[in-house]
Amino acid sequence: MNLNQITIPVTDVIVSISFYEQLGLNCIVHTHDDYARLELPQGEATLSLTRVDKVTQGNGIKVYFECADIDEKVAFLESKGIHFDSAPEDKTWLWREAHLRDPDGHHLILFRAGTHRKNPPWRKK
Repeated sequence: MNLNQITIPVTDVIVSISFYEQLGLNCIVHTHDDYARLELPQGEATLSLTRVDKVTQGNGIKVYFECADIDEKVAFLESKGIHFDSAPEDKTWLWREAHLRDPDGHHLILFRAGTHRKNPPWRKK
């Protein structure tokens, strides 16, 4: 089994496309203002955007984007006007993370985990 895509609800597909392109994704499908699909620079999974009238906030979606150069990426995005809720920080679970929100308030995390991504010291055997 392989992850194909994650689809998130957004109130403005065009605004969201622009935001996610600033993060480094590439829009590969945008046939109308109700749907778009973006590919990531690495891997095969894609991120889809589907238009809704209202996004309900809460303890919902968290999307993690792994990048080897997290500190440089955050500095670059901040220079482009992207606001981060937290700067890159080493976590007790051995990941380095920076948190931000997309235009609809979805919680996004840029992170670097290296070998600990799928193989932390406490992994089940």
